[in-house]
Amino acid sequence: MANYLPMLAMLALAAPAVIVCEAAAGPLSDAAAKAEKQADSGDAAGARETLRQAVSAFAQTLPFTIGKAVFVTAEPAGYAMYEPKQDSVFKTGETLVSYVEPVGLTWKEASAKGKLETRFTVDLDIVSPKGEVLATRKAFGDFTFTGYLRNQEIYATLTVDVSGAPAGDYVLRFRFNDINSGKSASVDQPFKIAGE
Repeated sequence: MANYLPMLAMLALAAPAVIVCEAAAGPLSDAAAKAEKQADSGDAAGARETLRQAVSAFAQTLPFTIGKAVFVTAEPAGYAMYEPKQDSVFKTGETLVSYVEPVGLTWKEASAKGKLETRFTVDLDIVSPKGEVLATRKAFGDFTFTGYLRNQEIYATLTVDVSGAPAGDYVLRFRFNDINSGKSASVDQPFKIAGE
């Protein structure tokens, strides 16, 4: 029996930890469990809606930030439907196209009954590698999304013409401004203009 005492002591200590973890699982875990039951009973649409509402509510607790920013070869067809540029080197006169996903946007009731709305603007800076601002433009982009739910699949396509810039290294800095919360988030995209 003495050989089992250390094991019993470890199990006694571990059991409360497991209970605490399960109790602290949170709304996303609860929604996932509910959605699994709905799906198992054949209610795929209900399971999807349960998860969508849970993610929507959770997203409202996230800090405003940029989830992804990549140079792309052409205008995206939709959310996550883009072709990334293989490098950040551009020919003289080539247009820069960025695909950027903001995260944690704030939604409010829209003027249309039953709908929600989020809005953000984008400021643009072109910066030297040493941090000197070479060009700037406020409200370079202005985006409003209105719908029946807090859509999380939001992106901005930002096209920048740097045809007058000489060859060299630069940084493209976008500052996203969430109009509903007053919060901002920035992202830098280093790039190079190749010589002739």
